[in-house]
Amino acid sequence: MISFFFSAEELKLLRKFLPNNFDFFELFEKQVGYAVDAASTFRTIAETGILTENLYNKIQSLEHQGDEITHTIINELNKTFITPFDREDIYNLAKELDDVIDMFNTITNRMRVYKISGVNPILVEFASVIQDSVKTVQSAIVCLRNVKQHGSIMDSCVEINRLENVGDTMRDKALGELFDKEKDPIAIIKWKEIYTDAETILDICEDVAHIIETILVKQA
Repeated sequence: MISFFFSAEELKLLRKFLPNNFDFFELFEKQVGYAVDAASTFRTIAETGILTENLYNKIQSLEHQGDEITHTIINELNKTFITPFDREDIYNLAKELDDVIDMFNTITNRMRVYKISGVNPILVEFASVIQDSVKTVQSAIVCLRNVKQHGSIMDSCVEINRLENVGDTMRDKALGELFDKEKDPIAIIKWKEIYTDAETILDICEDVAHIIETILVKQA
């Protein structure tokens, strides 16, 4: 096996011919910022019971902006020589954050197609837990810039996992009540899918937390 060793001067010279380091953290922070905006918008929809054209279009716009950020991250990943952590983890983190935003688009689009209106207390509760989870994901992402904040990041990951467990319980309870009380089979199908979509957002947030935990382990 061949090993290469460079002096400080050689490394300095080498960097002149290599692409500049890219600030992936800035893009991750923008990406999770879009997810937070989407979560806030979804909560507004749930609490008012009205999916207005403006709110629907806002979710659509956030989804498109999230896609653009994801494409930028992947493009820069292919061009950047030195990355803050493993390339695979950068790719996976970008993809999962994009999936969070995509799911807000999925659930609101389903509500639009199904013509869901009116305030559903269960969905309101889901929206609140989802917003808490996405905001906690944002806290963990922001802290990734500084590995010295390992403890804060891990606390956030633990909280995201806890909220996902809360979501599991909420989904099971919601489905149980739905099957017991709802007589309209079409309504059962509609709400079953919406509750499942809501819990899926929490699942993906947990996936993000697992990737962040992997990054911390590798940097330890």
